[in-house]
Amino acid sequence: MFIDYAEIEVKAGHGGSGQVAFRREKYVPKGGPAGGDGGKGGDIIIQAHHNLHTLLDFRYKRKYKAEDGEKGGSSLKDGKNGKNIIIKVPVGTVIKDAQSNRIITDLDADSKSFVLAKGGIGGRGNSKFATPTNQTPRYAEPGRPGEELSVILELKLIADVGLVGYPNAGKSTLISVISAAKPKIADYPFTTLEPNLGIVQYKDYQSFVVADIPGIIEGAHTGKGLGLQFLRHIERTGILLFLIDITSEDYQKDYDTLVNELASYSEVLANKKRVVALSKADLITDDDIESIKNTKLKNYDNSLFVFSSASKEGLNPLLDYLWLQLNYEK
Repeated sequence: MFIDYAEIEVKAGHGGSGQVAFRREKYVPKGGPAGGDGGKGGDIIIQAHHNLHTLLDFRYKRKYKAEDGEKGGSSLKDGKNGKNIIIKVPVGTVIKDAQSNRIITDLDADSKSFVLAKGGIGGRGNSKFATPTNQTPRYAEPGRPGEELSVILELKLIADVGLVGYPNAGKSTLISVISAAKPKIADYPFTTLEPNLGIVQYKDYQSFVVADIPGIIEGAHTGKGLGLQFLRHIERTGILLFLIDITSEDYQKDYDTLVNELASYSEVLANKKRVVALSKADLITDDDIESIKNTKLKNYDNSLFVFSSASKEGLNPLLDYLWLQLNYEK
């Protein structure tokens, strides 16, 4: 099951308290202070790992507590530090403060880590408080509490190209043809219920990653359909590939609706580079295709690509253009 959102509570370990103790040796009847320091509490560390692809585990475990530091001992022995807890998440996970929604960190690379909650410092033992005027201090510091907070984990897929289109526009069929991804495909809306990633092998040992999300409908940014909860997965992409069904009665309206939904959701998406392609070209005649290629969309300067995933006609020019655009920015 693909889960891309979770909320958890983390609590770092408390620092151990310092010890009040004195030297008690056979020939030292009035030994000085010998209380050790308390150990530091364990940290909560969050780390990205390439083998993870979902936040499903966090549905079953929501609270994480690191080990407390040990209390200081006698004979100037310090307490042991508490063990850290490392929470592993998929690459591309954004960590937000659950109260303010502020982004704490973005784990956008494998093995990237962040100390989410710091363990409390151990208290000093009474040996640290001895002075010329007070050689037998009878107090020590308590350990400090560890940090604790509630955080939101939000997974955003990392891809080069994001597919955008109405339900049943042919996105899943396209990704299944150009990559090894095998999404569910059927002739009805919302076949895709979760994001899919496909690696496109381009010519000689080159590749790029394409992300397919559930179809977008008008009003998606307000929660209609399924698109809203998955739009975050195309925020990281370099290019948005808009797919419009070639049998649509109004290409301009379809394009404007998609652009409006993206802009209403995120300024980041609104400013992404766009490529527009008409899918399912095998459903119309060659003469109609030639006339359609001359179609111009308002607020879009480039020509429309026309292709068929079924016959693979027009796919190579589209992939060539995507590759050039991706590498133009590097």
